[in-house]
Amino acid sequence: MHEEEVLGKAYDARLMRRLLGYLKPYWLQVVVALGAIIGYSSLQLVQPYLMKIVIDDYITVGSLDGLGRIALLFLLILLGSFGLEYVQTYVMQLTGQRVMSDLRAQIYQHLQRLDLRFYDRNPVGRLMTRVTTDVDALNDLFASGVVTVFGDVFTLAGIMIVLLVMDWRLALVAFSVLPIIVLVTQWFRRHVREWYRTVRILIARINAFLQENITGMATVQLFRREAVNFGRFDEIDREHRDANIASIFYYAVFYPAIEVVGALASALIIWFGGGWVMRGALTIGSLVAFLQYSQRFFRPISDLSEKFNVLQAAMASSERIFKLLDTPVAIQSPARHRPRRPADAGPSTGLRAGPSTLRPFDRLRVVASSVEGREPQGRPEPGRGTTGLRAGRIVFDHVWFSYGAESDHVLRDVSFTVEPGERVGIVGATGAGKTTLINLLLRFYDVSQGRIAIDDVDVRELDLEELRGLFSLVLQDVHLFSGTIASNIRLGNAGISDEDIRRAARAVHADQFIERMAQGYDSAVAERGATLSVGQKQLLSFARALAFDPRILVLDEATSSVDTETEHLIRDALHVLMAGRTSIAIAHRLSTIQDMDKILVLHKGELRESGTHQRLLAARGIYYRLYQLQYKDQEAPADTVIPSVR
Repeated sequence: MHEEEVLGKAYDARLMRRLLGYLKPYWLQVVVALGAIIGYSSLQLVQPYLMKIVIDDYITVGSLDGLGRIALLFLLILLGSFGLEYVQTYVMQLTGQRVMSDLRAQIYQHLQRLDLRFYDRNPVGRLMTRVTTDVDALNDLFASGVVTVFGDVFTLAGIMIVLLVMDWRLALVAFSVLPIIVLVTQWFRRHVREWYRTVRILIARINAFLQENITGMATVQLFRREAVNFGRFDEIDREHRDANIASIFYYAVFYPAIEVVGALASALIIWFGGGWVMRGALTIGSLVAFLQYSQRFFRPISDLSEKFNVLQAAMASSERIFKLLDTPVAIQSPARHRPRRPADAGPSTGLRAGPSTLRPFDRLRVVASSVEGREPQGRPEPGRGTTGLRAGRIVFDHVWFSYGAESDHVLRDVSFTVEPGERVGIVGATGAGKTTLINLLLRFYDVSQGRIAIDDVDVRELDLEELRGLFSLVLQDVHLFSGTIASNIRLGNAGISDEDIRRAARAVHADQFIERMAQGYDSAVAERGATLSVGQKQLLSFARALAFDPRILVLDEATSSVDTETEHLIRDALHVLMAGRTSIAIAHRLSTIQDMDKILVLHKGELRESGTHQRLLAARGIYYRLYQLQYKDQEAPADTVIPSVR
């Protein structure tokens, strides 16, 4: 059952207390609005009584003395009512918007902290509904429900007291229709509640359908599914429309029914009150005041019924929102203090040690020099990272992992070591667990068994920001954000200058297409990089990785989407980039990892082979078969020697 299908209680005190907590920062505005509401309701009670005074004390006796003062007082009351209603409406709407902004910010911040396993289980469309539709429902509660309901209750109580004081007999006549009001209201609430639930389910389905199909529009058009998908959307849309129309029926019956009951009460007041006026038991001014009070009496009842729907929506939405906010963050930085750094550790991560030989981004200058054909100066010695500090030793120690059931392990007892500055390639068939290794290394997921360590520190003991700050990750599926070319390389890091961006772009030859664009590095990038080719997006992801100058470089099928010529250019830059930097490259193209220091071969979640390109070919095992399959219909690279079988 989807969360949208669960309606919950019409009122939940626990949820309401938690919701009211969001009003605490704005308690002064709430007090002002509450005061304005009570003041407005009080002025509404005065108006009919002034009418009684005018009729009984002036009109019926034919005296105009003092009538002007009453008229002026009535005008002042109208002006005061206008001012107080303006204040309460403006203040509560403003408060509602601020609470809604705070809540959306809290939800989005929490979504950023949740682990990828959570997103594997929850559709994006449903999460978007939490941030948009559900928060809007709470805005209605704060802006027009939680405080204004006090005004309605105050008005009802005030009218009942005034009527009983003026004439208790006629008050009982007016109250005689209340059982009918209760029955009509209960009928309305019961049916609207069910249709509200149906509308919520269908709007969630619409959101999920739109998100999935708009994201996959290229596939929809390629396989000519426009008519099929439109038919499905039209079906959901019609169901949503029909559910809304059905709920409109109950609104169309309820409000006229309240008006009819109000008219019935007025008729009873006129019938009994008129007789008492003729017998001298009641003044005509009191009769007129009773009629005006009765009209005001049924208006708050209608408002309260409407606010019931607001409350119903808020309770359902708040339950879903709080369920999301209460979802524990499974992967987070350890609560205790991070492991103490060695005495000679660098200032940034606590994992770096040794003397500094290159400033940040000096390596990019080296890369740029190499790409431009100049002899690089100050090339870092092997075994040193960007700042020349020794770090980056990675150990997988008997690692097991499963995305779902523990019996279905993706990785099985995987152990290997990547030394600082070592370049390691990872190959294997699809589903062998290659990308899973990277997900575990960056703690997008936690291992089921075993341990992953960087410089002898378990990654689970490291601050997440510190851990992930060691890496630059280049994926096969590049994600670009709306903005500019430069902003997609910098990604908000103020420490990366414009010159660093240009240097990184030159290193991977992205400058060739960037400088052909009208605005250069300030050229606009559409959502998901829709205006760029797959290869151009891949080059930008390389420039982004270089600009961040990582301790450890991870490439996941990073050259699979570029043409052969561009791949050779990138490989030239990567040779310089990887020198002295711990590097891990996942590849299907074996040509891209042949010169690695070590190649790991995964098969069905197990590490089956390890060694250099030539040693693995000589072993005639899984790697050899992969190589044969890849090059059986084409000539092997010139620098490759396939050992003969003895």
